[in-house]
Amino acid sequence: MTRRLVLLRHGRTAWNRSLRAQGHADVPLDDEGEAQAKAVAPALAAMRPVALWSSDLARAAGTARRVADEAGLDPVLDDRLREFAVGTHRTGLTLEEYADQHPVEHAALVAGDIAAIPGRESDADVLARFLPALTSYAEGLADGETGIVVSHGAAIRVAVPAFLGWPPGVDQTLGVLDNCGWVELEHAAGTWTPAEARWRLRAWNRVTS
Repeated sequence: MTRRLVLLRHGRTAWNRSLRAQGHADVPLDDEGEAQAKAVAPALAAMRPVALWSSDLARAAGTARRVADEAGLDPVLDDRLREFAVGTHRTGLTLEEYADQHPVEHAALVAGDIAAIPGRESDADVLARFLPALTSYAEGLADGETGIVVSHGAAIRVAVPAFLGWPPGVDQTLGVLDNCGWVELEHAAGTWTPAEARWRLRAWNRVTS
């Protein structure tokens, strides 16, 4: 039988709307985000999940609570599922404001020199905490079971290819997840040729209509 992991991005926040970097800032859902979480909850509950894990940041935890209420589960908060830390000076600013107020750091960001930005996490930093969490969740699912992970767009986009064993850089070919868009991973045998079961990408950025 098939095991399934569903990774859900949180609903919208006021900072999403104004294009402000959030990182580890504890920004709650706005009214639209609450509506998105309420709308997606029945779709995920219909998958009959047996477990629900979430980032502890307010925007993810608030989304998870909506899913939990619909699915009859208690969400487990895990700080390993947090979004990238974007750096002390970047948090709360638009990209234009960041470039104006911290031009040296902005130039380093554009050049990909993440180490030069105080407090900013690299892909490797995020994967070092996110992948062990995702792997432990996957290993805890029995055949036929589904687990849901509520997290953040950028963290999910780097974690999924790494979890699947794809080459570095593939994450850049994946589209940005919508607020309350989700990813479906399944542990199943090959479709076209006989092969041992492994984790595969079933869907990227599914949304409710």
